[in-house]
Formats: sequence, structure tokens, C-alpha cells
Amino acid sequence: MREKTVAPLIPQPVAANITDFVVEQAEKPANPPLFATRDAQGVWQDITAREFREDVSRIAKGLIAEGIGPGDRVGILARTCYEWSLVDFAIWFAGAVSVPIYETSSPTQIAWNLGDSAAVAAFGETAHHEDAIRQAVESEGLDAVRHVWQLTPASLDALRAAGAKVSDDELEARRSAATLDSLATIIYTSGTLGKPKGCELTHGNFVALSENSAAALSEVVQQPGARTIMFLPLAHVFARFISVLSVAAGCKVAHTPDIKNLLADLQSFEPTFILAVPRVFERVYNSALTKAEDGGKGKIFHRAADTAIAWSKAHADNGRPSLGLRLQHAAFDLLVYRKLRAAMGGHIRYAVSGGGPLGERLGHFFHGIGLTVLEGYGLTETTAPITVNTPGLIKIGTVGAPLPGNAVRIADDGEILAKGVCVMRGYHNLPQLHAQTFTDGWFRTGDIGELDGDGYLRITGRKKDIIVTAGGKNVAPAHLEDQIRADAVVSQVVVVGDNRPFIGALVTLDADALPGWLERNGQPAGLSIVEASTHPAVLAHVQSVIDRANASVSKAEAIKSFRVVPTDFTEDSGHLTPSLKVKRAQVMEDFGQYVEEIYSAPKPTTV
Repeated sequence: MREKTVAPLIPQPVAANITDFVVEQAEKPANPPLFATRDAQGVWQDITAREFREDVSRIAKGLIAEGIGPGDRVGILARTCYEWSLVDFAIWFAGAVSVPIYETSSPTQIAWNLGDSAAVAAFGETAHHEDAIRQAVESEGLDAVRHVWQLTPASLDALRAAGAKVSDDELEARRSAATLDSLATIIYTSGTLGKPKGCELTHGNFVALSENSAAALSEVVQQPGARTIMFLPLAHVFARFISVLSVAAGCKVAHTPDIKNLLADLQSFEPTFILAVPRVFERVYNSALTKAEDGGKGKIFHRAADTAIAWSKAHADNGRPSLGLRLQHAAFDLLVYRKLRAAMGGHIRYAVSGGGPLGERLGHFFHGIGLTVLEGYGLTETTAPITVNTPGLIKIGTVGAPLPGNAVRIADDGEILAKGVCVMRGYHNLPQLHAQTFTDGWFRTGDIGELDGDGYLRITGRKKDIIVTAGGKNVAPAHLEDQIRADAVVSQVVVVGDNRPFIGALVTLDADALPGWLERNGQPAGLSIVEASTHPAVLAHVQSVIDRANASVSKAEAIKSFRVVPTDFTEDSGHLTPSLKVKRAQVMEDFGQYVEEIYSAPKPTTV
């Protein structure tokens, strides 16, 4: 199949703009809770739709009183928190446009987002964030930025007080003025391929996609008691879309700003679904494996994992595992799976995965333990999801079929093209890119993939990441990288070899998993990452992991040599995006010496 179009379930959007979702929920007799926050004692307290609408309205009035006009851009620099969503909707109620900024951004990056978008004001979560904004404004001479507010109670109370003189009629005129064609937000790409580009997403993008997604995923987001906890950065389009979708669906959302507290927050809030990027699922699996091995139960965990994967594959193949497999699965459910589900709160049925391919192994593992992963695919330019697996039909290893209202086409060179309600109206201040990114109305994603007979999409690589060896062999690195990164000791891997005689790899080690592995394998547990990067036992283990991955590809695609880099790739180091994707260009620039070592060494003689 070369093209798949899915008609919208909601042909004509019901809401006129994003703010209508809040109004509709607040007018329901049930007055459903839309958010939950912790009180002083750490107990979750619901915020109903009417309470949310009232507070959003008060802050929106404050923005109007402070001179924020229709269409004005307002930045938001904060961790994932309730106040982020509060001011986001307040900006929309005031008729303005929100500009998310990653909390980890440098002053230069902050200045770029504010300057390129022509922002007139910005919110920072704390005094630290306000200082970062003011430093960016001063260093780049951004005179248009007239206001910088914090998301503290005192600062928000001041805005609420300032808005007391703004009438309800004036606010309603502002709130209702936006149409589906109106600009809602400018979200900047994470910059894996250069300077971030501002994607102009409209109210119509969010409204049509939310209404159709709510219908397609009603079992996930509209069931009684549906709730999720947000821990991905709200500056990222994935979390931002789910935030809007949840309001549209009447699903309760909590927030946790520090992923280190995620386990405790999952157990106390007990979400029914979560959203995460593939690296989070890898860490959950590797953490559980490491804990089991450290406790002397590694063999049991491995058998349980193999059983979960086999059970899931059997369901996918013929819908019914054998009696023996069912009995093994039931036994491991008591011993292992139930404990894993309890660690995640005990009520999670679904996990929505985006931001990159998850891989079949992890998809089958989580499905096998009782957590169904709905893998999807999208970009900032597509308001997040173009495609997604839905509870009605899941194909593990694919990213699903197009959501209602969307379409996917595979170009002659394998590139994935997208069209539909999800696609942005264009790049901000970059009209020259339109011809490069759109062909006959189809958005060129830059990813490579294929459609199966049911119109389900499988991602096989990124067009710009395809490696062409000196011998002319095309290699998609993701297939190898996903398998190698699945090992608990490995943190990151970057496959290299463009215009080189063979394929190589840069590997980093997981600092948390390493000590336990060293101790279990009779090595000094106190070895540093630097020492471990050249230790024979560690290198032998990494080689064995690479050997297993190599078994799944041709000899020409196999990794012939590797180097363990003595430091990890992190967001703080500038080598990962906030959604935990590797910035390949930055890695190649900063660690090029290790690549040169691979190709200056004697030619490998084994595969």
C-alpha cells in the first residue's frame, strides 16, 4: 500500500477554538475535574472545570489589563506543572498566542524563541527562570518584551488583581474572537538538524485533532475515571497536544516536574494511562532488570520477560497462546508482572508512546505484562500524532494507522508524506521553506517508512540519518541502535559510517546500571565511567551486545568496530533533545576523535 486516508469521525469541528473545550466542560452538570494538584500535605486535590475556567478567566483578564493584545506572543519557560497549563489557556482566553520554551534552554536559545516570535511578554516558573529570560532579553536587545511574570502564587495573584477592572464582556470578546484558522501557538523544533524552526499551529489543528482523537481513543481518554500524570516537558508538542486533548475529553491531568519522583507520583495518583517517549520505556525495563539482577533474581526476570514477549507475539500471530504458555504467563503474573504494574500505580491500562520508534521487543514485553502501549508517530509540524495504534486494533512494531482526518503517503524514495487536520500552516518567518517541505499539499516528514496492507505505518529510518557507506550500501541506523540500547549497561549508541568503508558505532554506558553489572560479573564495582570505557570485561560485554544486533542485519550493514565514549550523552551536555533524541550532528562534532579512531585502526577482519 502506498497511501492511506482516514475520513474524520468529526467531519465539522464542534469547538470554534481551543478555549471552547474549557467552556464546554465547565457547563456540564457533572462539572468534571480537569486537573489535580498537591496540597501542603502532599494529597492530590481536584480542580474542577468551573474552578479552572474561573481562574483562567481571572489571569486572562490580568493579561488584558497589562496590555496583552489579540495575537500578541507570550512565552512560557517552566518545568512541567499545573501553572504551565493554567497560563497557556489564559493566554488563549486573552486572544494571544503562546510560545513554549524548554526549561533547560540557554539564554541564547530563550532569546531566539522570544525574538523570532516577536514575543511581548513571558512567564518564568521561578526567579531563576525570570533571570534567564531577562538576561536573554537584555543580551539580545529584545525591547518588545515588556513584561516578565513568574508562576509563583504572588505573581499570579498580582495578575488576577490587575484584571479586576476588565469586564466579562471584554474577556468574552477576546476569547471568542479566535477562529479555527487563527494562530494558537508557535512551537520551536528541538533543533536536532540545526537552528530551531517555529511551527505555526492553529486553533483548528488542535481542535480537529483533539475531537477526532478523543473519538478514536475514547476507551483511553473518555472512560469514567480516566486520568493521566504528565511528566514530559509541556514545551514539547506531544505533551502539549495531550494536555489539550485531555481537556477536550474531560480527562483529569496531574503534573510532576521531576522524573525522579515519578514512581512515587504514579503510586499516589494511580493514573489509568500515561504518555512517554521510547527512552522512558527502555529505562523502566532496564531498571526492573537491574533491580532483579542485583537481588539475585535475574534469571527469573529474564524468563518472565521472555514469557511476556512470547505470550504477546502469540496473541499477535493467531490470537491464542498455547496452554503451556498461558500457564507460564499466569505464574509470572503472580511473581513478576503484578509487581511491575503495582509499581506504576496499579491502574494503568494504556501507555501512549511517541517521539520515536519503540521497537517490537519492548512493545511485546509491556503488552505481555498487562500494559498496552499505543505507539504513535508525529512531529512538531503535525501537532504531534499523524498515526497511532488504537485499542481496537494494535500492531506492535508499527506506529498505527492515520488518525481520523489524517492521511499518509509513501513517496517513491520511501519518505513518509502527511496531510490532514494535524499539519501546521507553515514555518514562522520562513516562507521559503514551504516549497521544500510541501509537495502538492503533502508535508514531507523527512522520515522513511512503509505501509502494510491495513494502512499501518512502520518507521524504518530518518532520511537525513541514512548512512551511505563508501561501497554504496544504504544503512538505516535505528534498527541496530534500538537493539543495542536495549541492554541495561548501554545508555546511548550512535551508528556511524557515512562515506566510510564499514559501519561503526559510538557507545556510552549507563552510570546507574554499571556498578551492579560490574559486581555481578566479578569486576571492581567502583570503576568510574572513564575507567569502564576501556575495561576489557566491559568491552567484551558491549561486543556481545553488538554481535546479537549484527545477527539481524546483512554483513554489509553490521557494525565492524566500536568505541565506548567515556561520558554519556545527556540533555545537559547538549547531545540529547528534551524528548531524549540524540543530536547526531552535535555528537559527531564533539566526539569525532573516537570516530576517527575507529577508521584509523587496522581494518577489522571479523563481523
